[in-house]
Amino acid sequence: MANNTADHPPGNSVTEIDQDGDFGITMIQLRDLMELRSGEAVSKIAECYGDVQGICRRLKTSTIEGLSANPTDLEKRYTVFGKNFIPPKKPKTFLQLVWEALQDVTLIILEVAAIISLGLSFYHPQGEGKDNCGQASGGVEDEGEAQAGWIEGAAILFSVIIVVLVTAFNDWSKEKQFRGLQNRIEKEQKFTVIRKGQVIQISVAEIVVGDIAQIKYGDLLPADGILIQGNDLKIDESSLTGESDHVRKSLEKDPMLLSGTHVMEGSGRMVVTAVGMNSQTGIIVTLLGATGEDEKKVKKAKTQDGIALEIQPLKSEEGAETEEKEEKEKKKVNVSKKEKSVLQSKLTRLAVQIGKAGLIMSAVTVIILILYFVIDTFGVQGHKWTAECTPIYVQYFVKFFIIGVTVLVVAVPEGLPLAVTISLAYSVKKMMKDNNLVRHLDACETMGNATAICSDKTGTLTMNRMTVVQAYIGDTHYKNVPEPGAINPETLELLVNSISINSAYTTKIMPPEMEGGLPRHVGNKTECSLLGLVLDLKRDYQPIRDEIPEEKLYKVYTFNSSRKSMSTVLKNATGPGFRMYSKGASEIVLRKCSHVLDASGQPRAFKAKDRDEMVRKVIEPMACDGLRTICVAMRNFTTEPDWDNEAEILNDLTCICVVGIEDPVRHEVPEAIAKCQRAGITVRMVTGDNINTARAIATKCGILQPGEDFLCMEGKEFNQQIRNDKGEVEQERLDKVWPKLRVLARSSPTDKHTLVKGIIDSTVGETRQVVAVTGDGTNDGPALKKADVGFAMGIAGTDVAKEASDIILTDDNFTSIVKAVMWGRNVYDSISKFLQFQLTVNVVAVIVAFTGACITQDSPLKAVQMLWVNLIMDTLASLALATEPPTESLLLRKPYGRNKPLISRTMMKNILGHAIYQLVITFTLLFAGEKLFNIDNGRNAPLHSPPSEHYTIIFNVFVMMQLFNEINARKIHGERNVFEGIYRNPIFCSVVLGTFVLQIVIVQFGGKPFSCTALTIDQWLWCVFIGVGELLWGQLISAIPTHHLKFLKEAGHGIPKNEFSEEVLTEGENEIDIAEMELRRGQILWFRGLNRIQTQMDVVYTFQTGQTPVPGALRRQPSVVSQHNDAKTVSSPTHVGISSSSLSANSAVAAGPPAPASSSTTGN
Repeated sequence: MANNTADHPPGNSVTEIDQDGDFGITMIQLRDLMELRSGEAVSKIAECYGDVQGICRRLKTSTIEGLSANPTDLEKRYTVFGKNFIPPKKPKTFLQLVWEALQDVTLIILEVAAIISLGLSFYHPQGEGKDNCGQASGGVEDEGEAQAGWIEGAAILFSVIIVVLVTAFNDWSKEKQFRGLQNRIEKEQKFTVIRKGQVIQISVAEIVVGDIAQIKYGDLLPADGILIQGNDLKIDESSLTGESDHVRKSLEKDPMLLSGTHVMEGSGRMVVTAVGMNSQTGIIVTLLGATGEDEKKVKKAKTQDGIALEIQPLKSEEGAETEEKEEKEKKKVNVSKKEKSVLQSKLTRLAVQIGKAGLIMSAVTVIILILYFVIDTFGVQGHKWTAECTPIYVQYFVKFFIIGVTVLVVAVPEGLPLAVTISLAYSVKKMMKDNNLVRHLDACETMGNATAICSDKTGTLTMNRMTVVQAYIGDTHYKNVPEPGAINPETLELLVNSISINSAYTTKIMPPEMEGGLPRHVGNKTECSLLGLVLDLKRDYQPIRDEIPEEKLYKVYTFNSSRKSMSTVLKNATGPGFRMYSKGASEIVLRKCSHVLDASGQPRAFKAKDRDEMVRKVIEPMACDGLRTICVAMRNFTTEPDWDNEAEILNDLTCICVVGIEDPVRHEVPEAIAKCQRAGITVRMVTGDNINTARAIATKCGILQPGEDFLCMEGKEFNQQIRNDKGEVEQERLDKVWPKLRVLARSSPTDKHTLVKGIIDSTVGETRQVVAVTGDGTNDGPALKKADVGFAMGIAGTDVAKEASDIILTDDNFTSIVKAVMWGRNVYDSISKFLQFQLTVNVVAVIVAFTGACITQDSPLKAVQMLWVNLIMDTLASLALATEPPTESLLLRKPYGRNKPLISRTMMKNILGHAIYQLVITFTLLFAGEKLFNIDNGRNAPLHSPPSEHYTIIFNVFVMMQLFNEINARKIHGERNVFEGIYRNPIFCSVVLGTFVLQIVIVQFGGKPFSCTALTIDQWLWCVFIGVGELLWGQLISAIPTHHLKFLKEAGHGIPKNEFSEEVLTEGENEIDIAEMELRRGQILWFRGLNRIQTQMDVVYTFQTGQTPVPGALRRQPSVVSQHNDAKTVSSPTHVGISSSSLSANSAVAAGPPAPASSSTTGN
């Protein structure tokens, strides 16, 4: 079975191509050709074009030299065949966003109330002014006042308009910001093509039909193409066809490569035949776009975890929009299957609780007001209900209704989603500077809760700049790289040839970018270290590669995670037979060696005891120095064997040498790991290296400390300990292993996935674990998806790993993970700060409105004033408190974990403590304010009476207290210095000052609409003085030790373990969120509409799952419940149908054993 390659006809070089002539093949012909598969395609190519070369000739390209990179030629190709991007959908217009914001039920109720109020204020019945309408008759003091009755209704409408515009503007700016992020990521996405005979990397959008693209393990194909030459190429086409098996590609059987599919093994070259809208993915996206309604039928994929994934395969400028619409569509039909992050599920539960309380309070307020009025008017005063009095009574009822709705508006913290959104958006922007590119917004906040990090070794903890420092050649163990003269010439020749040929030709060592710098390593770093050894031995690998180009390689067994070796077969030029060069992990390759080259370069027998001695004397000492050991071997075949029988072929090898490769630990890593450990985060190392190397590196990093009894084990032993006799993973067994495990060596991707899943599902310990995972290889995909937060390497990571991840480390550095933890905790703290502030405002405003209304028949804070407090305090406070920069002190406390409540006991102490101060002040002013300030009593004022100084002072003092309490809210852990670092947050300072200025304007010039009257300078100074009292009161509260206040309840818990009822666990793949289940209960179904959070969270959802900065994203959804569903490992893939409302009818979701992620879709 020959290496797949197309013969290269002589003379077909770039220079001979007539640039101006028409192409010998049309776009339609290519499109039709790309729709064929395997045998059909091969016969069609043979019949119409002869072979792939024929297509290349017609496309005026050379299989060796590629395109000429002539701008006019490229422009012509763009014109004829199209560009490689799908035009983005139009973003939602501002008016659409305004319309969406108007759907909020609370706002609709307010609008209705305001319109009724407006209507009634213009209606002046005959009976007005008569005494027979009871206390209502005092409603009008003069004609001018009667005319001003419309102002309250108009002011409420105006406030509603402001709220709607603010909400819409926020949505609009978020969408704009994330489109920018989307575009930035697309620009950064590069692909390797050959132009003018040079291998270059160009942006995916610049690829044209006719380009010769180099493809390798881990790539996501950006365009359709036909294979020209391939080595052991296997493609995962599940995103397009639904077939989860990897498809082997070869010139003879199936040369068709499709955009959006993943290279899972091997390498090769292809000629690009369709781009953008004409590629297979583009066609599918076009079909989806055409129907609109079918957005939600975008291909579903199955994963080994039984979680439905969405694939949006093409690198396009379109990811954000399609997916956002698709999310919206899906949300309508699939609420119960929505999963929430840790913070979101806590917030939803808290919002439900607050909403219930607010609803009850507002209903009771309205009922008491109406009853009091009815009993007083018709009972005590004994009036009759007459037709002429009806409008006046209705006006009163409307006023009561407005007060009730206002109480509800203030009770529901609709600023909360805004605070979450602002905090996350701000953090994401800043994290970019810290080398964290966040792809799923919720990952940013989840990272703050992380309790465990499972990290790769190579490239993350180490520099990924590998160099050979020791070697065992010809029976001699060299502690440094030997001189060429010390090695037998024949052995040296074999070694140099083996390394030069048996490595990816894309791996090279380039001259340094700047003088005095280190040479640049391009491609696989381990192979670079071996090429470096060739250069150290004063030889050059390039002439050997030029002599034996890739086309002449007979067969290549590329490296993969199960083989752990790479082999290349050459046909002997002189006589019959073949020679195979191999390299790989020393323990694995040495087991397959039957001979070893001695000092004279002659093979001698290599038996089991020799191998054991070599392991003891050579490999273990190297590994204990923290070196990775690689064995280089060869084998000669006299006759052609069965190349598919790998076990037989990779046997009977002759060992040429064993090298020890050093990958130094990054100098900043030990400190970063120490920070993690101080912050209560356990760092575990999961690596494919042998156990001695892993242990040495773990000790250098500080993962293992001398004198601690933590476990280091190999994948094999790990599996023996956690699996039962049937080979199934048992959670109880795993729970005995993972708490002490620190290093897992020689681990397979499946081991990594099993470990991560086991830790997440585990219920041992006080809190449930939140796990972050780092990975770079295609095989890390399953573990990255399974983790609560997946980090992919931006430099060394493959496209597949990046897609499965939530955050991309643009510098591949572990320190960036520590920064992500800091930002994540900061988000969590910002939300808590905002909650502390918000709930104090809410508690006070609701109680004041409720008691005031019940005692004085009127709320001391008018509807418009409440809306001002609500809107400005909410929006501006969320901006001020959500943009606090993080500090190192965040890393000095333990992680919150899943079950820790959002509102701790300390916060509850602060909320209630400040609420008491504010309530005492407010009620003192309400019932004795006229005496204290020597002003007229504002209580029991009739309908439409002018604003009083008394009530203006109450309103002003209330706002001043909130303003100074906002400074108190900056600290949530009981710190005394609330001003610490305030100058580092200019947004906070400007918000506080801005609110103060606006308050002055409202009080002095707000007049009738705001129910305010201008105050004197003395009254202002008293208001500010009472406000400053908040800061002093805050000091008093922080002096009270929290542990003495046992009666204080915490609120906003995560989901406790015992709430996972059997019923939920048996729901299978439905993944019902507990918070959503609570929402379903009959008595509060209505609340779902009222809860503004549902509406405004759309923004957050858009980030979380809608925007996929690296398109093609396999969507991962972290949910507590899904993790419990996953606990049932199904040994064979089982298909579970999901209702057609959420999936296209014939899509399926599979739960199967951990295998590399694949996807199941409807066929084309």
